[in-house]
Amino acid sequence: MKLLLTKDEEQRLLDFKHDMHIHPELPHQEYETTKKIKAFLETIPGVEILELDPELTGVVARIRGRKENAESCDAPTSITEVGLRADIDAIAQTETWDGPYRSQNPGVMHACGHDFHTASLLGAAMLLSKYADEWSGTVDLLFQEAEETTDGAKEMLDAGLFDLIHPQMFFGMHNRPEVEAGKVVCHTGGLMACKTNFHITLNGLGGHGGNPHLCVDPIVCAAAIIQSLQTIVSRNTNPLESVVMTVGSIHGGSVENLVVDQVKMTASIRALSEEAKAKAVSRMEEIVYGTAKAYDCQAEIEYREILPLVYNSPEMCALATRAAIAAVGSENVTDAVPTMASEDFSLIMAQVPSFFFWVGSGTPGETCYAWHSENFHTNDSAIRAAVLTMAQAALHALEESL
Repeated sequence: MKLLLTKDEEQRLLDFKHDMHIHPELPHQEYETTKKIKAFLETIPGVEILELDPELTGVVARIRGRKENAESCDAPTSITEVGLRADIDAIAQTETWDGPYRSQNPGVMHACGHDFHTASLLGAAMLLSKYADEWSGTVDLLFQEAEETTDGAKEMLDAGLFDLIHPQMFFGMHNRPEVEAGKVVCHTGGLMACKTNFHITLNGLGGHGGNPHLCVDPIVCAAAIIQSLQTIVSRNTNPLESVVMTVGSIHGGSVENLVVDQVKMTASIRALSEEAKAKAVSRMEEIVYGTAKAYDCQAEIEYREILPLVYNSPEMCALATRAAIAAVGSENVTDAVPTMASEDFSLIMAQVPSFFFWVGSGTPGETCYAWHSENFHTNDSAIRAAVLTMAQAALHALEESL
């Protein structure tokens, strides 16, 4: 099915994107954004807004095709319901991009393109509605809260998302500024890293800095642990695998002549395979507990967040590639190297066969500002490719059987 997005429709989506960029909202605080998404959806014929949890931000909706399905849907491989997802939140950062749609909310900006994603999913809904007589089945629309804190997907799943909708397949999408606007990335395998975030607490014995022999100094222990943790990547990981070990903060100490009782650290491990991450986590525990024992400290490790890998299976990639070719042409479908950033769409992927697209948002000849840069912005021309790709992904999934 050939889908056409008119110039007027595209401009309407860009108007929404620009307004959302001007008025960004932090994770779990996307109240006005949620209202605006619902208001837009209410103008699209056939879209039904569903009630998940009134305490949560974000929107769940669905649209049904009106074509009568003459074929049997009893086969176990038949796909009759497909989900599409976009994220809607911004980050706590002051925008320095000197563009016409600069954030008017001090200290908050769309530095990852979630305004682009939201407008693109609204556009996919517009097209699915416009061509509803030509397809059958159900497409679920998920405008997810709080991706930047990577707990929004979990909150919505825990609130009963998959009791409300029953997709047999899901598609997500993210812009990629390193890729030229209008190109669609279909990558097989690990695309975005799995991660484990954790807090380390080291307990020693405080006292006067002039009497170190009467103390157990957790700061010295912490320094040894930080140094040793870096060997996980350099000496315990296959050089052909991707693992990142980061100690992001250390909190301990007060004045120069005092040995404190406690030091706290926050850290994360990321990898492009679950096996590599599991090995790194195991080695981290050995280093932390072993080093603490050597320095006569007590160590505690508290796991705060665990996200699986964003992984595109060969089967899902083949389907997604066919959809992308139908959307933008084979000359605009490409591949790109994975990233060690993480995405909580992976929690949906863990439950439903899914695929995650990247859509290029960069402008040739312009400085490429990466995700979370204070100058980050997406090329408006990329929205057409994103809209068509997401709509075609849903239609191809409904029309094909794996």
